[in-house]
Amino acid sequence: MLSLAGRGPAGMPLLLPFTGPEVAAVAARWLDGGRAARGDALAWLRRHPEAAARALVPAALGRAGPARRLAGQALRAVADLGRRDAVEAAARAYGAGAAAAVTDLLDADPLDALPARPPTLPVWADPAVLTPIELRGGAGTLPVDAARHVLTMLAMSKPAAPYAGLTVVREACTAASLAGFAMSLLDRWLEAGAPGRAGWVLEAQAVLGDDETARRLAAHVRAWPSEGALARAGAAVDVIARIGTEGALIQLHRLTTKVRTPSVRARAQERLAEVAASLELTPDQLADRLVPDLGLDAAGTLELDFGPRRFTAGFDERLKPFVADGTGTRRKDLPKPGVRDDPALAPAAVKRFTLLKQVVRLVAAEQIPRFERAMVMGRRWTGADFHRLIVGHPLVWHVARRLVWATFDTFDASGAPLAAMRVAEDRTLAGLDDSPVTLADDAPVGVAHPLHLGGTLVAWAQLFADYEILQPFPQLGRASPALTALFSQLGAGGPGLTGWFSRPGAGGPGLTAEERERDVLARFAGVKAPSGRFAGLTHGAWRRTDGQHGGWGGIVRDLPGDRIAVVELDPGLHYGDVSVDPVQTITGVRAGTRHADGRGWQRVPFADLDPISAFELVRDLEEATA
Repeated sequence: MLSLAGRGPAGMPLLLPFTGPEVAAVAARWLDGGRAARGDALAWLRRHPEAAARALVPAALGRAGPARRLAGQALRAVADLGRRDAVEAAARAYGAGAAAAVTDLLDADPLDALPARPPTLPVWADPAVLTPIELRGGAGTLPVDAARHVLTMLAMSKPAAPYAGLTVVREACTAASLAGFAMSLLDRWLEAGAPGRAGWVLEAQAVLGDDETARRLAAHVRAWPSEGALARAGAAVDVIARIGTEGALIQLHRLTTKVRTPSVRARAQERLAEVAASLELTPDQLADRLVPDLGLDAAGTLELDFGPRRFTAGFDERLKPFVADGTGTRRKDLPKPGVRDDPALAPAAVKRFTLLKQVVRLVAAEQIPRFERAMVMGRRWTGADFHRLIVGHPLVWHVARRLVWATFDTFDASGAPLAAMRVAEDRTLAGLDDSPVTLADDAPVGVAHPLHLGGTLVAWAQLFADYEILQPFPQLGRASPALTALFSQLGAGGPGLTGWFSRPGAGGPGLTAEERERDVLARFAGVKAPSGRFAGLTHGAWRRTDGQHGGWGGIVRDLPGDRIAVVELDPGLHYGDVSVDPVQTITGVRAGTRHADGRGWQRVPFADLDPISAFELVRDLEEATA
C-alpha cells in the first residue's frame, strides 16, 4: 500500500487506517499535491494528529530541503485543523530545544515563507502589457513594479498552497481586475507557445480567477485536445474545479457531457464527484443545485426597466422567451430603446435580456438530456427535493410539466409503480383523472418510463394530446417495434407487463428467450449502417470506446447496476472524422458488468439487464440501423 500511494494519490486512502513515519511522509508529500490528494492527506492528518506530529517533528527540524519543507507544512496543517496541542506535545517529547523550534515554526509569519531563490519571470510575462490591477475603493491601479511582485508570488506558489501574500493582494485589489490580469497573463503564455516551465500561469487562474475565467478555460478545454494539448486540457479541468465558484462548477458539470475527448470528460467527472463528495452530495444532486435561476422571480419572470417604460420578461412551457408591456400585452421581443427612455437603464435592460435568452437556451439544452438520462437510469428524487429543485425552480419546472412522473414507494402485482402524475399549470400535482396528488417529503420520485405506465400509457398520451402538451423528448411516444407490438397486445388484453419488474432476470421486452440467456445480441451481427448514425448516439447516452486521436473504436453505454452495453464496430469510428469510414458493420453487441476496480468488464447474459435497460438498448440499435 505504501508502494501504491507512492506512485499516485489514488493510493493514499488505502493508508488511512495506518500510522508510522513512512505513512506520515507520504501524507506530507500528497498534502502538497492537487485537490484530491490534499483532501486525502488532510483526512489522514485529521485522523492521526498525535502520530503525525511524532513522525514529522524530526523531519521538520532536520536538514534544509524538500523533506523539511513538507514536514513543516504538514505540522502547520495539523495545527490549523485545531490540534496544535498534539504538535506541541510531540515536540516537547524531543526536548526543550525541539519544543521551542516547533513553536517558532507554528508562529512564523506565512509571508516569510519565501524560496531561497525567487523565480525568474519570463520576458513575455511583462506586467506593463497585462490588464491593470485596480485597487479597491477607487484608489487607482497597482503600479507596474507592484504588479510584477504579484507575478512573482504566483510563480512561486504551489497548486494546493498559494503564497500567503496573495491573500493580501486579494484584500487590497478588486476581484474582477485580478481575474482580468490573470486571464491576460494566460493569453500571453499561450501566444508564447505555452512553455511547460511556466505552467504556474495556468495554476494562477485558480487563485485569481472568477466565473468568466472558468467559462473561457472551459472553451479552451474543448479545443486543446484537437490541438495536441491533451495534458493541458486535463490540467485546466483541475483549475476550473479549484476556482470553485458556482459559475465554475456549472462549467465543470458541462464538461462532463459536452467535451468529446473521453479522458478529459472522465477527468471532469472525477473532479465534479470530488466536489459533490465534499458537500455530501452525489454528482446528480450537485447538478440539480447548479441550475441558475438567472434572477427570475418565483413565477419565472423578470422586470426590465427602461425608465419611463417597464416590461416583464418570461418563458413559456418550451422555454421560449416572451415580453409583456405594462398593459400585459405580449410582444414578440423587447423593443429597441427610444429617445424618451433612460439612456443608461434601457441599454442595460436590453443587454440583460439578450444574455438571459442565451443562457436559457443553454439551460434547456442541458436539462432535457438530464431528465431523459434520469428516466433511463432510474434516478430518484425525494419528494422534498422534487418540490424544491424541480417544481419550485423558475426554469426547470417548465421542462418537468411536460413529462409524466411516478412515485416508486408503492407497486402493483407486476412490480410497476402505482402512482403516476404530472405537474399542472399551477405547479400542483395531478393524476391521470386530474385529481390532486399528495407527495410525501420522503417519497421516491422519478421520470416515468413508458414501461412503468403499462396499460395507462395510451390514456396518458391522450391526456397530453388533449392539453396540447409537447414533450421535451420521446417519453409517452417512445417508439420501438418491440414496444408497439407489446402495447397492441395490451390493448387486446394480452399479458403485458406482468412480472417484468418483479421477476429476476426478466431481460426486458424485445428480447427472445434465447437472447436473454446469451451475452451477445446475434440479431445485429453483420448489420451495416452509416457511421454518422453511431456517432449520433454518442451525443446522448453512448460514448466512444478506444478511439483517441486518429484512432478507431466502437461505442459503449452505461446502464444501472454497474452494467454496460458494448457495440463493436468494423472498421470502427474514427475519432477525428467519422466520414473517413462512412459505413460501419456491427460485429458484436454485448452486455457486461464492470470490475470492482473500474478497470475492464466481464460479459454477462442479457437476462442480467433490467427491463428498461434491455428495451433502451434494442431501441437505440433499431433506430441506428433502420
